[in-house]
Amino acid sequence: MEILSGRVLLRPLDMQRSLAFYRDALGLAIAREFPGGTVFFLGGGYLELSGTADAPAGPAVALWLQVRDLAAAHRQLADHVVREPRLEPWGLHEMWISDPDGTRIVLVQVPEDHPIRRDPR
Repeated sequence: MEILSGRVLLRPLDMQRSLAFYRDALGLAIAREFPGGTVFFLGGGYLELSGTADAPAGPAVALWLQVRDLAAAHRQLADHVVREPRLEPWGLHEMWISDPDGTRIVLVQVPEDHPIRRDPR
């Protein structure tokens, strides 16, 4: 099997509310729209909102998004913060927000000296 592309699918409880959050609050650019759904650019991937859900996704689903400036993200998304920014034991600066359905979004800033930034070649 050869994987050619991929995306995260979320089924929102209220499509218009979720579209407004991901488009306006997070500022994600739209990759494409189709009847019943919208696909957003998500760094090196995609996030698709389509269909509807009867219940929130729950704590088993989370999005991990790397940002350049966590302090700026904190100011921009203050109304959505569920856990304030902090330095984690694994060396990443993280803040948690949630979307309108309660889906956790982990915003991460990688310090300049963190091993993730090292070129292993």
